[in-house]
Amino acid sequence: MRLEGLGDRIGTDNPGVWKAVGDLQKAIAAGGVDPKLLALVHLRASQINTCSACVHAGVAGGKKAGDTDERLHNVAAWREAPFYTHAERAALAPAEAATRLQDGAEGVTDEIWEEVNAHFTEEQLGAINLEIALTNFFNRINRTIKEPDGQTWR
Repeated sequence: MRLEGLGDRIGTDNPGVWKAVGDLQKAIAAGGVDPKLLALVHLRASQINTCSACVHAGVAGGKKAGDTDERLHNVAAWREAPFYTHAERAALAPAEAATRLQDGAEGVTDEIWEEVNAHFTEEQLGAINLEIALTNFFNRINRTIKEPDGQTWR
């Protein structure tokens, strides 16, 4: 993802901030989760938050990782669509639950956590949780500064 110039738009040119973000991205990448799944998680949280810049990034990231248009276009209906594995569904559930906290949802329930825990290692769970958190972080920044679709994430 391209971050140069973003500091001007969000009001920080502090290199420590961008190093920390880069370190989080490296930690996520090192967690051993399929990049297609991380893109789906990113895309679904961004759809919920209506962050067009991050929806754009999620689709672009999914395509770059080799995912199909069919899967990317249907992730909003992942529960009903037949295109996702049990493990992918397990990862999408906490992405939605954690993101919907803003709507007053109860968050990640024990049932959701048990299901995702059954499919992923501790390192992978850490990467998925960081992806969810970092996506929500960027969604809120982009919504605050009204970042237009396709301008930042090329």
